Amino acid sequence: MARVLTVSLNPALDLAIRLPKLTPGMVNRTDSTHLEAAGKGVNVARVLVALGHRVVVSGFLGTANDGAFVRTFAELGVEDAFHRVPGETRINAKLAEHDGRITDINGPGLAVGGGDFAALCEALDARAEDATRRPDAVVIAGSLPPGIGPEDLAGLIARLRGHGLPVWVDTSGPALAAAIAAGPSAVKPNEQELAEWAGEALDTPQARLRAARALHRAGIAEALISAGEAGVLWFSRRGAWLATPPRMNVASTVGAGDTLLAGMLHGVLAGLPAEDALRLATALSAESVRHVGVGDPDVADFADLQQHTRVRRLDDDGSDAQGAPA
Repeated sequence: MARVLTVSLNPALDLAIRLPKLTPGMVNRTDSTHLEAAGKGVNVARVLVALGHRVVVSGFLGTANDGAFVRTFAELGVEDAFHRVPGETRINAKLAEHDGRITDINGPGLAVGGGDFAALCEALDARAEDATRRPDAVVIAGSLPPGIGPEDLAGLIARLRGHGLPVWVDTSGPALAAAIAAGPSAVKPNEQELAEWAGEALDTPQARLRAARALHRAGIAEALISAGEAGVLWFSRRGAWLATPPRMNVASTVGAGDTLLAGMLHGVLAGLPAEDALRLATALSAESVRHVGVGDPDVADFADLQQHTRVRRLDDDGSDAQGAPA
């Protein structure tokens, strides 16, 4: 399988809290709590490892509390290439209620100085130029920490693309706009993130199609949009596609987008037919919402989930082969 480098500029220790109902201002008793090393890039790495890829993880970690990350990387069997900076990696709380509502409480992250960012970039340059360590693809995922601006992210993308590396990006807000302008190989916004970039509400299938098409025409070779139960849109040189996941009992949507990105990257790197790649990624993302965490391709019913994932190719006008609105 392929060697993939994931870059988490602002990782976190995720405190997952499951409770019947959150009542602000009151004492709330939980069903369960779980603390684990996370961040979007780390989540992507988990899925890629499960799919058989060799993974290197990089970004920034605080020296004061990196123990959970070190243990997780050892358990996963990934190479730890994180750049350490003084301080503590942030802790994000994710509260999941029985009705499916998720409340995220996210910290800003460690402040990263210009010297640290330059050191990380130089380390990535060295890896890209070394044939024995050069990755087949790079994933940059997550938010930006204090000290790193959208223009820095754009510069990093351009730098990696200058080495001839495919770069897949999952971020939001001004960072997403800067990333798109820098010309990565792939971008995976959700519908809210895409709406902010497109400047219009994406509350209809037709609006989502217009925005997805605009993203692809902006130079993004793999435009991948997640829209929850409404499905996944994929615009690429392989055509325009829509996947509808099977109906699931949702326990948590945290990690579903990371799972989708990892599944699609796997399909592209493995050379799967477009329909098969999108079906696998969408079904794996659907599997992830049944529990806290990322999708598991080894669950007993994964073949059944794929069978119940509907995938169809769209015409250029955003309709299916029979002319029905997508």
